[in-house]
Amino acid sequence: MIEMIEPGMWLLLGLVALLAGFIDAVAGGGGMLTVPALLSIGLPPHIALGTNKLAATFASSTAAWTYYKKQLFSPSFWRQSFIATLIGAIGGTLVVDMLSTEWLEKALPLIILATVVYTVWHPHPKGDKHSLPEKSARLTKKQWLQGTSLGFYDGVAGPGTGAFWTVSNMALYRLDILMASGLAKAMNFTSNLTSLVTFAILGHINIVLGLTMGVCLMLGAYIGAHSAIRFGARFIRPVFVTVVIILAVKLALQAWF
Repeated sequence: MIEMIEPGMWLLLGLVALLAGFIDAVAGGGGMLTVPALLSIGLPPHIALGTNKLAATFASSTAAWTYYKKQLFSPSFWRQSFIATLIGAIGGTLVVDMLSTEWLEKALPLIILATVVYTVWHPHPKGDKHSLPEKSARLTKKQWLQGTSLGFYDGVAGPGTGAFWTVSNMALYRLDILMASGLAKAMNFTSNLTSLVTFAILGHINIVLGLTMGVCLMLGAYIGAHSAIRFGARFIRPVFVTVVIILAVKLALQAWF
């Protein structure tokens, strides 16, 4: 498949990855660009998902490290979330491996479109705390429910996971947008890395393509994380939503008609 990709397509995939890394670090949801892009060049769904995990791990690690250095994320406080997310991601990746290629080709465009609709029209909760919540049994339950469910989704599909983390962090813990984004990037990196290792064991990764896109994602994530910390995420939403809808509709037409 790598030999069949034309130079112009390599450039286009690199630009998509750069934009996706930027978007993912700013608002979450970069996978809603990279997964359709990989599917559009003819990669089988399982390979596209695995390759996307390799590329996405670059972006999420860069963004997570940036937020950590800015003291917007505390690894020790969110230990239970790490464990829950890891378990959920392994389960989700094993489940998607059992699904047929034909079913995935039809389901993924619909999942991406549904994620776009949710991201655009779901009311954004107002987080107002720039401090961590108090430790309690209730907090631990929230962490496990959130971590296993979003980790599982990231293992099964992935697009929009970062956005779901950010929104749910604000709703569950009343964190402000920067604290919520810092936690989201760390948990997204956890599920990406866990799912990546599982996909690698199953043999569902195009390594050369994943590494190439990963470098572009990492650069975009570096720029995006610093932009988000400085300016916020509102300026990117219109372009992001437009591009994702076009790609998802294109894939849906190819798979269903």
